[in-house]
Amino acid sequence: MKKNLLSILILALLIVNIVLTSIMMFSSMSASKKTTELVTDIASVLNLEIGGAGEGGVREVPLSQTETYNISELTIALRPEEGEAAHYCLVNIVLSMDTKAKGYKDFGSEESMAKYETLISSEINTIIGSYSMDELRATSGQEEAKAKILASIQSLFDSDFIYNVSISDIKFS
Repeated sequence: MKKNLLSILILALLIVNIVLTSIMMFSSMSASKKTTELVTDIASVLNLEIGGAGEGGVREVPLSQTETYNISELTIALRPEEGEAAHYCLVNIVLSMDTKAKGYKDFGSEESMAKYETLISSEINTIIGSYSMDELRATSGQEEAKAKILASIQSLFDSDFIYNVSISDIKFS
């Protein structure tokens, strides 16, 4: 009789344990689901901020419809820091152009770009010249300068057929 009573007691505790475990599992699953939704929402907001920050940034254009134009060896006087001598940079700029975009037929040919190279160089000179050497050495400073150059060139041509500006080489003195 003691063994039967002990077996019934163990069986009852086992059933209580299963019930409490299932209750705990269902309650933690709902909290886990809410946490997952919150993390997903935060990640989507951060992704929007990162993507939205560079509205003039690089857009996806297939390599088959990309043409480049090189502007070689521009010597630009940089903004001096307080108490420092004037610094210069020698920079090579590569403009990436979308051959299917509006405006490419009018301005995108090698001859047309050569005709407007002095205006483009002037824009680049003005923008890069507004930075100090330390600012341009930082990656964020170069990225900011490239975004400003891109926006300036796009407004100069009143078209977005130039979709990316790359600094292929930069040397400081």
